Amino acid sequence: MRHWLAGLGSMIAATALTAAAHAETIHIWARSDDQVFMPKIVQAFNSSQTKDHVDLQIIPTAQMVQKYAVATAGGSGPDALALDLIYTPAFAAAGELRDMTGFAKSLPYFKSLSPAHLSVGTYQGKIYGLPFSGDASVFVWNKDLFKRAGLDPNAPPKNWAEIAQDAKRITALGDGIKGFYFSGSCGGCQIFTFAPLIWASGGHLFTDDGQKVTLDTPQMHAAIDFYRGMVKSGDVPAGAQTDTGTNFFSPFATGKIGMISLGSFAIGALNSQSPNLDYGVTFIPGEKGGWSSFAGGDNFVVSAGTKHVAGVENFIRFAYSLEGQKILAHYGSLPVREDLINQALAGLDPRYLVTAKAMAGGRTPFSTVFNDIINSANGPWITMLNKAIFGPASDVEPAIKAAQSAMQSAIMTAP
Repeated sequence: MRHWLAGLGSMIAATALTAAAHAETIHIWARSDDQVFMPKIVQAFNSSQTKDHVDLQIIPTAQMVQKYAVATAGGSGPDALALDLIYTPAFAAAGELRDMTGFAKSLPYFKSLSPAHLSVGTYQGKIYGLPFSGDASVFVWNKDLFKRAGLDPNAPPKNWAEIAQDAKRITALGDGIKGFYFSGSCGGCQIFTFAPLIWASGGHLFTDDGQKVTLDTPQMHAAIDFYRGMVKSGDVPAGAQTDTGTNFFSPFATGKIGMISLGSFAIGALNSQSPNLDYGVTFIPGEKGGWSSFAGGDNFVVSAGTKHVAGVENFIRFAYSLEGQKILAHYGSLPVREDLINQALAGLDPRYLVTAKAMAGGRTPFSTVFNDIINSANGPWITMLNKAIFGPASDVEPAIKAAQSAMQSAIMTAP
């Protein structure tokens, strides 16, 4: 009997080795912003079956776009990657991504996938990027400072006038406390937190197809005046003007800032880094009310030349399962399936539900030259805002017109 059992054990081991040897290896890249949740979901996928195996490589966020462009041009790119959703149009236009329209629409829950992600994942009527991880910009306020300033800690401002009024009262507390904060020299931060002010007030940055720039509007002028007023009144720390994003989050965590616009990621970070900070999360308001949000995160894109389509699709299905959505939610991402949001976020901080609603109702601007005109440290977007908000009043009109012209030119001359 022992010899028979030993033989059976050898057969089982051999079978396992054979299965592993024939497992399809899928190479996936993810940016370092995803280094908490991405390894967790890959590990769970690899443990769930033996047919496919994901080999994950984490790429520094600042290097991802260039590294992927070089790799795909040289034929050495990964099979797929979790790509900052705003770059999906650029790579789709360059012909680097696989058309996933048929697969996407075959999913029974396709209509529940994040619409903002799909809006930039779709190029010329075809789907090249599928929603993967979620984030959303929201308005955050310090309840302790509201109490000290004689404000209702459970009544956040619902329009710009109320924000400005509350900021003055909080700044008046003294001791280095300021009413409001934003990273004034960070293009990515400002598109994430400033653009929703425009959208919530009925304005736009581009037309839906990304071909026409619409910066020079009453909404843009009003939003700039709103920020200028708080800066001029001393309700924003002087360091905001030169902050390139390094301090996007940290000033609020110190407890010295009354209000700020951040992302859903801030909830986990604040809970771990500043556990005694009493804060609330709500929507970014428009000038007279209403709200909007920048829906961010990653799209999952597949390289045009991959030979492992079936394995990639298998991984996507796992990520969209309840188990996959729970893993994402528990390790820092918003779920991207609206029909599973409540289940995926069950047991977590209820403030995540606010950010999930913000993402579901938010938007993402579509542009094939987003990096050049928005994210670039010297691009027209942040150059305009920095000059218009912190410079003399005479700079506002020229800054807006210069940015509109530069952006339109970049769009029209794009390959």
